[in-house]
Amino acid sequence: MIVWTLFLLAVIFILALDLGVFNKTPHIISTKEASKWTLIWVTLSFLFSGVIYWLYTTDYIENPDGLKPAVASMKFITGYLIELSLSVDNIFVIAIIFASFKIPQKYQHRVLFWGILGAIVFRGLMIFFGVMLINKFAWTTYVFGIFLIFTAVKMLFSGEEEDFHPKDSFVYKALGKVIPITSEMEGEKFFISTKTARKAATPLFVALIVIEVMDVLFAVDSVPAILAITKDPFLVFSSNIFAILGLRSMYFFLANMLAKFSYLEYSLVAILAFVGLKMLLHDWIHVPEWASLGFIALSLLVGILVSLKFGKEKELTDLDLDQE
Repeated sequence: MIVWTLFLLAVIFILALDLGVFNKTPHIISTKEASKWTLIWVTLSFLFSGVIYWLYTTDYIENPDGLKPAVASMKFITGYLIELSLSVDNIFVIAIIFASFKIPQKYQHRVLFWGILGAIVFRGLMIFFGVMLINKFAWTTYVFGIFLIFTAVKMLFSGEEEDFHPKDSFVYKALGKVIPITSEMEGEKFFISTKTARKAATPLFVALIVIEVMDVLFAVDSVPAILAITKDPFLVFSSNIFAILGLRSMYFFLANMLAKFSYLEYSLVAILAFVGLKMLLHDWIHVPEWASLGFIALSLLVGILVSLKFGKEKELTDLDLDQE
């Protein structure tokens, strides 16, 4: 448990440093600042794969699957890329939530910060029970595989989905029955006192709760996806955490550019279908780790390049249709 403890302490230290030093004063995160932090998090994630390599050459970490160091590193990177790619839809929903509740840009980082803490706890629980189910009931691997393929097919043929309206969601209505909700804000406070002396939740707190619930829903897809790559608890958890930690900076980097990556959705479909098939066929076909990593990286690269090449043309076409 020493490695687990040190890893969690490092995460807590990083989050404390983030909120207490780098973002002590609420401010608008510029694209330049967001791109810098996105690069830092991606770099740290890939450097941590070196730590994974070293750990799996020692007895400091439990190695239930008997993974070789190089294989463990590749599984970590593969899992990290899967989680990062599936976060794109999450970023789009977060942008809608912030817009719906009119959250000022300078307070958005603070909401996401506390959202990260909740996400770490919920992801940890989902990973724990997911690994336990697969290890105890082997047939759940096929259930997860079918679910991922179903999700991929649904994404492919769903077409234009209905707009998401956070204020019409069950979460918002249920929260309103528990505590009064106000549209007023006092700086970065989550609760304020009303004229009746009762505490009321500000839009910041409401946005935080809605984002937290949406993250759990997105994890229903992402956790089974990474379990197709590895059932090693530490690899699954650490790759998830690095993806979550980098989500905030990636949100501020991509939030205003999501329209340019309209074809990235097809990359996500390909990735989900691939890992789903891998789970279904694992008893008959062994896919080398380098092949899994290569397929996922290539899918993301093709999605980004196609989006950059044809995304602008699609945006102009949609604009012309709206004007007509």
